[in-house]
Amino acid sequence: MARGAGRVLTLSTFAFTLMFAVWLMFGVLGIPIQKEFGLTDSQLAWLSSVAILNGAIWRLLLGVLADRIGGKRVTVVMLLLTAIPSYLLAHMTLNYHWLLVLAFFVGFAGNLFSVGIAWNSHWFPRERQGFALGVFGAGNVGASATKFIGPAVISATIGTSYIGGIIPGGWRFVPALYAVLLVLTAFAIMFLTPADSINIQPSRPLREMFAPLKYMQVWRFSFYYVIVFGAYVALASWMPKYYVSVYGLNLHDAALLTALFIFPASLLRPLGGYLSDKIGARRLMYATFISMLVSLALLAAPFGYIVLNTPEGAKSVLPYHLGVLPFTLILFVVGCSMGIGKAAVFKHIPEYFPHDVGAVGGLVGTLGALGGFLLPPFFVSMRGLTGLPQSTFIVLFLLTLVAILWMHFVIVKMLHQASPDLEHRIDYHPVQTNGV
Repeated sequence: MARGAGRVLTLSTFAFTLMFAVWLMFGVLGIPIQKEFGLTDSQLAWLSSVAILNGAIWRLLLGVLADRIGGKRVTVVMLLLTAIPSYLLAHMTLNYHWLLVLAFFVGFAGNLFSVGIAWNSHWFPRERQGFALGVFGAGNVGASATKFIGPAVISATIGTSYIGGIIPGGWRFVPALYAVLLVLTAFAIMFLTPADSINIQPSRPLREMFAPLKYMQVWRFSFYYVIVFGAYVALASWMPKYYVSVYGLNLHDAALLTALFIFPASLLRPLGGYLSDKIGARRLMYATFISMLVSLALLAAPFGYIVLNTPEGAKSVLPYHLGVLPFTLILFVVGCSMGIGKAAVFKHIPEYFPHDVGAVGGLVGTLGALGGFLLPPFFVSMRGLTGLPQSTFIVLFLLTLVAILWMHFVIVKMLHQASPDLEHRIDYHPVQTNGV
C-alpha cells in the first residue's frame, strides 16, 4: 500500500459522507419546505429529483477528469463549488422556481462518488481494492445525517440564528451548516493529503479512456447499480414521506425509521467489498438479488387475505398486515442487501477495466444515480395510477427480477461458450454402474 493511502481513504470518505448528506438533504428538508411553500407531492418529488439528477450527470466526466489530473484537485474544487448554492439556499428569498434551481446546483455534490472511486483505486493494490472502495462507498451513510439531525435541529432553531447570522434557524440551518463544513473539509484535504502527482496514471487520449464504454458489461453493471444504488437513493429520499402518509408518523419518527434502512445500505458496503475480495463479486450479486426479491415481494403485498369458496359461501382466512415494525425490519433487510450489492458491483470494475476505473466507474455511477432521479416521480405516478402506496415496491421488485434474469442468462451463456459439449455430456453420458 502506497504511503499516504490511509489519509486519502479517510479524508475522501469523510468528504463523500458530507457531500452525500448535502445531496440527499431534501428527503427531510422537503417536508417543512412543502409546508412553508404549499407544494404538492409531485412538486416535492421533483425538488428531490432535480438534486439527484445533477448528482448523476457529471459523474462520467468527473471520473475521467480525476484519472487525468488527480482526485485530490477535483475533490477540493467540488467541495468549494457545492458550498455556494448550499449557502444561498439558506439565505435567499425563495419561491418554488428558485428552490428548484438551488436544489439542482446543490445536487452537484452527488458527483463526488466517481471521483473518489478513481482517486482511491490509484492508491490501493488490486487485492485490497474491494475493501478500500467499500470503505469509501460507506460514505453513503451521509444520507442518514440529515435524517438524524434534521428534525430536531429544525424544531430547536426556529426563529434564531448563529455566528452573526451566517447560520439561520429552522430548516435553513441545515444547508448553512453544511456550507461551512464543506469549506472546512476542502481545506483539510488540500493540506493533509499527498499530492496527486505522487500516484497518478499517465495522461491518455480521451478517446482511449472512453473506449471501454462500448462493452456490454459496462451497461450491465450500470443496470445492476440502478437496482442497488439508484433504488437506494430513491428510497432514502422517499421513505420519510411514505412513513408520514401511509403510517401517519411524525417527521422525526419517519426520519429515524428511514435511517434504519440507510445505515445498513451504507455501512455494510465495506463488508461487501471484503466478501467480494474473498468469494467473488458474482456470487455476492446472486445473494443480493435473491434476498431483495424475497423482501420486495413482501413489501409489495403488505396486507391481504386468502378467499376460500366453501359450501357456506366465500370465507376470508389468514388475514395479514405489515405494521410499522415488520415493515421496517423487512426494509432493513433490503438495505443490507443493497449495501453489500453496491460494493459487489464496483468490485467488477477494477477487475474488468483496471486502467479505466474513472471512465467506467463514472458511467456506472451516472446511470445508477439517474435511476435515483427517475424513480421518485415514477413512484408518484404509479401511486396515482394504481391507488396503491406499495406500488413503489412492485416497481423495484420487477426491476430486480429483470436484473437477476439478465445476469443469470449471461453467466449460462458464458459457461456454454466455455464448455460447449457440457450440455451433451450431462444429458447423454451413461451412468457407470461397475457391473452392479
